[in-house]
Amino acid sequence: MRTLTVGVVGAGRVGAVLGAALSAAGHRVVAAAAVSGASRERAARLLPQAAVLPADEVARAATDLLLIAVPDDALRGVVAGLHSTGALRADQVVAHTSGAHGLDVFGDVNGMALHPAMTFTGAESDLARLPGIAWGVTTRDRAFATRLVADLGGVPEWIAEQARPVYHAALAHGANHLVTLVNEAADTLRAAGVGEPARVLTPLLTAALDNALRMGDAALTGPVSRGDAGTVAKHLDRLPAEAVPAYLALARRTADRALAAGRLRPQDAAALLEILYRAEVGSPA
Repeated sequence: MRTLTVGVVGAGRVGAVLGAALSAAGHRVVAAAAVSGASRERAARLLPQAAVLPADEVARAATDLLLIAVPDDALRGVVAGLHSTGALRADQVVAHTSGAHGLDVFGDVNGMALHPAMTFTGAESDLARLPGIAWGVTTRDRAFATRLVADLGGVPEWIAEQARPVYHAALAHGANHLVTLVNEAADTLRAAGVGEPARVLTPLLTAALDNALRMGDAALTGPVSRGDAGTVAKHLDRLPAEAVPAYLALARRTADRALAAGRLRPQDAAALLEILYRAEVGSPA
């Protein structure tokens, strides 16, 4: 791909890193909009060659590609604001990084939804995670998107406009809730007297994630998959009250999947499901 002149609106954790990745791929990132102190610091660190300008001036400077990396709920307003000021041009590609939105936020702007399936911290180390990742792309110009994603070392996954909310829900459910789940487990281990929860959890969770991705529901182990109702009842009795609702919801969903996959026999599930039901409705066992 020819060298692109690029601007970044939103030098947050995602925008600053992707701007740096585009620069490393040989493109010219000439301007960035950074409002908060943290964003300005990231822009100075990751995009030292870019002028920090108001969003409309960034859009005017980005003659080839404007990357908008702002929170999902702010995206439509940002695009509308840039459009109303005349900062966007017909010969310019405008790409946003939202997973939940598609092309509907652009109106008649030449837009592209370009979502990296990766979690970001806003640090230089994020750049090493980009090669090989998937990008959820919705666009009218697949050729341009393919070349752009290739420059970033990734692989495009073509997501239909109407499927983007479900696509994004899947990623958020898997990645964001995983962080919550791991930290809940770590907190509970500390309550059990374990001084270094990460040392206990790292090999276990690494193996569980690897097995789940390779084997699907066949990777399931533990008391729910065995129908060990007594063990689950003890868990529910001893867990901190704030952890019980999440445990219950996941145990019930795990039981449903284990039954559907044949990992849990119906005759072994009856007592378990009764324990879960009683806990859900608050009845004594």
